[in-house]
Amino acid sequence: MGQSLVKNYVHLIFSTKNRNPLIHPPVEGELYNYLGGICNQLECQAVQVGGYLDHVHILCMLSKKITLMKLIEELKSHSSKWIKTKGVGYQNFYWQSGYGAFSVSPSEIDKIITYITNQHEHHRKKTFQEEYRDFLKRYNVDYDERYVWD
Repeated sequence: MGQSLVKNYVHLIFSTKNRNPLIHPPVEGELYNYLGGICNQLECQAVQVGGYLDHVHILCMLSKKITLMKLIEELKSHSSKWIKTKGVGYQNFYWQSGYGAFSVSPSEIDKIITYITNQHEHHRKKTFQEEYRDFLKRYNVDYDERYVWD
């Protein structure tokens, strides 16, 4: 085969350090756009970016030119530096050290877009920790609760 053809959708999830509720308007929308821009610059086309006060969800297509770990590193480091320029309230902004990354079937894209879009409504009923545990269970990820949170 002469060409390398790749289409891998990934749903990325990571929270602020200690799940501090720091993602508020108007920085919230700017942050999501900034994260999407980082994805696009790395040829990982952003499909949907959203989240809530203490975490973000990113649905993107992972480029064949970058590893997942490198994408996460770029997203966290650049957005953390950027948000610290947004005022005194963000000087101590950090992301958690870990992350979740889940493959998404093309047939599920619309469902995940809707899920990410409705984060504010979703979190009226469920905490980030409950949501994240549900993802881990849904994807049959083995984990030790002692090391999931930082």
